[in-house]
Amino acid sequence: MKHTRIISILLITLLTLNVSAQRRKANKSDQPKGYKFETVVSLDATSVKNQSRTGTCWCFATTSFVESELLRMGKGEYDLSEMFVVRYNYTDRLQDNYLRRGKGNLGPGSLAHDWMRVFASYGMMPEENYDGINYDSETHNHSELQGFINAIAEVPVKRRNQSDEYHNIVDAVLNTYLGEVPGNFTYKGKNYTPKTFAESLEINPDDYVEITSFNHWDFYTMGEIEVPDNWTHNRFYNVPINELTEIMDYALENGYTVNWDGDVSEKGFSHSNGVAINPDVTKTEDFSGTDRARFEDMSTSERLEEVYKFEKPFPEINVTQEIRQEGYERFVTTDDHLMHVTGIVKDQNGTKYYITKNSWGTARNRFGGYLNMSESYVKAKVIFIMVHKDAVPTAIREKLDI
Repeated sequence: MKHTRIISILLITLLTLNVSAQRRKANKSDQPKGYKFETVVSLDATSVKNQSRTGTCWCFATTSFVESELLRMGKGEYDLSEMFVVRYNYTDRLQDNYLRRGKGNLGPGSLAHDWMRVFASYGMMPEENYDGINYDSETHNHSELQGFINAIAEVPVKRRNQSDEYHNIVDAVLNTYLGEVPGNFTYKGKNYTPKTFAESLEINPDDYVEITSFNHWDFYTMGEIEVPDNWTHNRFYNVPINELTEIMDYALENGYTVNWDGDVSEKGFSHSNGVAINPDVTKTEDFSGTDRARFEDMSTSERLEEVYKFEKPFPEINVTQEIRQEGYERFVTTDDHLMHVTGIVKDQNGTKYYITKNSWGTARNRFGGYLNMSESYVKAKVIFIMVHKDAVPTAIREKLDI
């Protein structure tokens, strides 16, 4: 009996050591090549989802953001239905297109406030009760659905009338691709309607604010961001860029995640390498050792080619208000993508990055679908953020009169 106990203890010890070694190996492999990140803040989030062949990042990011809010509020873990929101967003934008005499935005893209509008107006459903795939596919694919939406939208505009038959056809198309929305459903042993399920979550859309940073209207006022996906012409609070990142830091440090909208078209954004960077290759004095000597003899394009191998961190641009404004007004900084920011890390040089949950599934990089965006990248390329109003520092809230 004694020998058996000793053998059991040895086996448990060996198993524990093996698991620890595997974890150390996994953690090491989770670091982009040449980058050594130290976690500063890491907040709870649900699993990474895949928007697949749809332009619905706005919905996936905001759904993830709200799921983290539910975790923060102690409501437990939920997997909410993105396609429930997408469905009603289509009906709303078809109505908007009609009233604009066919000149509305019928594309799949929208912004975070559209999620909140649908939630307030129509309710919500769990993913298990409405997954939004009612066609022969394992993943979301809206290419054909979008074609029908575009075609249907022309008819009532030409006829100057939204007939009952037109509304029936819209419902039929959405039912065909996304599935019919049930009047009531059972979730975890309780019966709900979409409205009563939304009420049970205790999410108040009025508690969430969208904040931007541009200088073509006054700071601490509200204005409209002129991007196509802002088809509802919502207005955003405006603050200087340093205060925008101050809000992000304050939110994350106090347990609130951040919904982030911005430009991911830059070469410095590399989901596959798990980082988004905004390198400054003009100041070779900021480089050390052999890098400095080598870079001094390179052209700017050669330096950038070296940097975009993503083999190690390099100095980053000090982004000013004027730099980001110029990028926006030259259409270099564009409204491309929404993602969910869940924490902060620092690299071996002390540079700050934001832990970012993407909606491109887990197979497109080796970091589980996450990446780290540098503070410089965020300052240059953010269009706006959404946060809970309590996640805004008091001094800034007072300036904004929130």
